[in-house]
Amino acid sequence: MNLPVKILIILVVVLMLLGSIMVFTASGTYSYFKYNSDYQMFLKHFVMLILAVIALLVASKINYDNYKHYSKPALLFAVALLVVTLIIGVKIKGAHRWIGYGQFSFQPAELAKVILIMHISFMLEKMGDKIKSFKEGFIYPLIWIGIVAALVIAQPNVSTTIIIVVTSFVLIFVAGAEWKHIIGIFASAGFVVGTIGMIFKHSRERILTYINSLLTGSDINVQVTQAKIALGSGYLVGIGPGHSRQSDLFLPEPYADFIFSIIGEELGIAGTVATLFLYLALFLVCMVIAKKAQDKFGQLLVIGLAFNIVISAFINAGVVTGLLPTTGITLPFISWGGTSIIIFAISVGIIVNVGRQSIRTQELKGGQVS
Repeated sequence: MNLPVKILIILVVVLMLLGSIMVFTASGTYSYFKYNSDYQMFLKHFVMLILAVIALLVASKINYDNYKHYSKPALLFAVALLVVTLIIGVKIKGAHRWIGYGQFSFQPAELAKVILIMHISFMLEKMGDKIKSFKEGFIYPLIWIGIVAALVIAQPNVSTTIIIVVTSFVLIFVAGAEWKHIIGIFASAGFVVGTIGMIFKHSRERILTYINSLLTGSDINVQVTQAKIALGSGYLVGIGPGHSRQSDLFLPEPYADFIFSIIGEELGIAGTVATLFLYLALFLVCMVIAKKAQDKFGQLLVIGLAFNIVISAFINAGVVTGLLPTTGITLPFISWGGTSIIIFAISVGIIVNVGRQSIRTQELKGGQVS
């Protein structure tokens, strides 16, 4: 196992351990009131964490080259799941994002993000320099991006749609597309997403509240207000693990979307900065792995998956600090949950496999030369 892969695994393990500690400390009060047990929420998280580790290990063993052959059927399946979600999906907070029942429900949009990254990476490798031509190359990945983005925003899930579009265009840019095509389509997509976001009531309220906060200096909502109190209470080094006061039913979902604020309260500014540094380090290590990949598909796959992780982390931090409108984006590997932590783990497993295959290919070439 090469050094970048080792470092990547260490970073993910550290994030998972940090997440376990923070979920344990942040969920106790809520868990007691809902389940009459201080540990029920943590135990659920721990089970999902074990499943995530298993998923990571399995994904790391599958040769990433195999995804080329199944990316299109897999994407068609993901699109079908998104359609089903719109029809029979569980409605939570005004949005149809979940499919399934009870503890066996999941968010198809999270799966669709990864599969879309796979298929676009494969398409970009196949078309090569044709991506510079709008009609011969650029338009084809654009069709898939449009289909997936349209189905996700219809849930409505504006934040995930933005991540899907931005990540996809990052891949297209890295593949060598013309700036004029990217800027033109990206601007048009931004206008469409913004317009649709204003159509749906719950997303419109979040956007208008956010704009109002920028104009008046007020907080966006109760969640952000309580999150800022938590962050401010931590000062430099925090009040210590397990001593959070905001998690005692003051801050909604302190164990999930707003767990970053509990990190700030219990571990202080030092803890929040260190957490963001871990994500930045993870991204940089992934870029090293991408650079060493033996084919364009592997390079783009790593870049897309890594970017999806890091942009999710910084959006989550931006929401908690009030810099961005409130969204349902989790903090990768740290927030309580099921779908997101497993999908992020699978992403890392795929990246690990790209790193391993690169080393094997180099060793084979070295053996042939000698």
